[in-house]
Amino acid sequence: MVTSGTKSRWALILAGGDGRRLRPLTRQLVGDDRPKQFCPVLGRETLLEQTRRRVAGFAAHECVLVVVVHAHERFYAPLLADVPSRCIVIQPENRGTAPAILYSVLRLATMTPVAPVAVFPSDHYVSDDAEFIAHVEGAVQVVLARPDLVVLLGVTPDTAEVEYGWIEPGRPVTSRGLWTLYRVLNFWEKPSAALAPRLWTRGCLWNSFVMVAYPSTFITLLQRALPSLVDECLRVRLGLATSIDSVRQLYADLPSLDFSQHVLATRPPNLVVLPVTGVAWCDLGTPQRVIAIGARLGSPREGMEEDRVG
Repeated sequence: MVTSGTKSRWALILAGGDGRRLRPLTRQLVGDDRPKQFCPVLGRETLLEQTRRRVAGFAAHECVLVVVVHAHERFYAPLLADVPSRCIVIQPENRGTAPAILYSVLRLATMTPVAPVAVFPSDHYVSDDAEFIAHVEGAVQVVLARPDLVVLLGVTPDTAEVEYGWIEPGRPVTSRGLWTLYRVLNFWEKPSAALAPRLWTRGCLWNSFVMVAYPSTFITLLQRALPSLVDECLRVRLGLATSIDSVRQLYADLPSLDFSQHVLATRPPNLVVLPVTGVAWCDLGTPQRVIAIGARLGSPREGMEEDRVG
C-alpha cells in the first residue's frame, strides 16, 4: 500500500534489457528466448511483477513508468495490461541504460510537475521489500532537501563479487533523520579478482543501480558525462513526446551506452551514496546467482543445476 504523499514522486522501472546471460536458464523455464524480466525466475511471479509489487510501496500506480523495448511487446503486454499507456515508455531498440533513463526522464518532464523520480532495475532480488523501500524513502527526503543531489543506494556486500560495480564512500555530506549520505570517493565497474576482496575489506559498497533525483538533475548528470547523447535527444525533444518516427530515427543512430560505466563511474560531484543495511540484495544477472538465491530461499527449481545452465 502506498503512503500519503506518494503522488509527489515517481518511479521508473527499467525493463528493456535483453537478458542474454540468463538465457540458458530462462529457456528451461519458459521454452523461449524472452528476457529474464518477463520470466518467473524466482517463485511464480516474473521479475517485472516482483519489481512492480516492490515499487507499489513507494509510488502510486499512475506514477510508475515502465521502460520497455518494442521487440518484447508480446512478453510485456500481458504483464502491463493494467498500466496506463502514458506510463509505458516504449523504446524502438535497446541502446543501454543511459539512453533509456534519458528518454524516460525527458518524457516524464512533459507529464508532471517537478517531482523526484526513483530508478529501479527489474532484475533484482531483495530480501525485504519494505526495508529496502524505507531506504529509497530516505533518499527522497534527502533529494527534497538537496535538489542538486543524485542519491545512489549502495548495498553492504557479503562477497567479493567481481561482476558488480563497487563504491567507496568518502566524507559524509548530509544527514537526514536516520540516514547519513557520503560523497563517492571512488567507483569501480566490475573490479578484478585481485581488487574485489580489498574493496570488501575497505568497507566499499555494491552499486544497486537504484537512484533518486529530480528529472532535471538526471539530465544535467548525463549532459556532463555524455553531452552528445543529451544534445541529440534535446534536439528532437518535442518529437520524443509526440512522434514515433522521431524516436525511431533517434534510436537508429544511438550507440549503446551504459549508465553505470559511462556516467556513474565518472564520479560526478553531485553523486552521493546511501548505504543499505539489513537487506540481502542480488542482481540476478547469471544462472549461478539465481540458483544461489533459490537455494537460500529453500526453493531451487527442479532439474536446474549449475553445471547445466552455467
